[in-house]
Amino acid sequence: MSEDNPKSVPAAAVLEASKGMLQRQLFAIFTTPTDGLGHVFANIEEHLQFQVQLEKDGILYAAGPIWTDDEESWEGEGLVVVKAASRAEAIAIAERDPMHKAGARSFRVRPWLINEGSVTITLNNSSQTFTVK
Repeated sequence: MSEDNPKSVPAAAVLEASKGMLQRQLFAIFTTPTDGLGHVFANIEEHLQFQVQLEKDGILYAAGPIWTDDEESWEGEGLVVVKAASRAEAIAIAERDPMHKAGARSFRVRPWLINEGSVTITLNNSSQTFTVK
């Protein structure tokens, strides 16, 4: 492997290269069924209650199902993004999820650095509605 085309670089180099950007460290929890969807659906209610509580506690950044590539079905995969002080803390959060505690899904936690992007929220006072784009 040549030095001008490395397969990886230290995180410090990425942080230095993007030093003017947001650099918000979050953790992505990729979750996958262990044995079909029966066990997933058997635990879905408790799982969703857990997710809502994470949201209320200010821990959950975003979560939801991952569709198949054709966008026509779901094979039980999900993505949960949490705010945590470390990967170990994010793993502990994932381990508390009823879906994982029941063995219906396995998970993998990856650190994710947010640098770019935007969120637009429009609040309509007259109708008391909002949109997120």
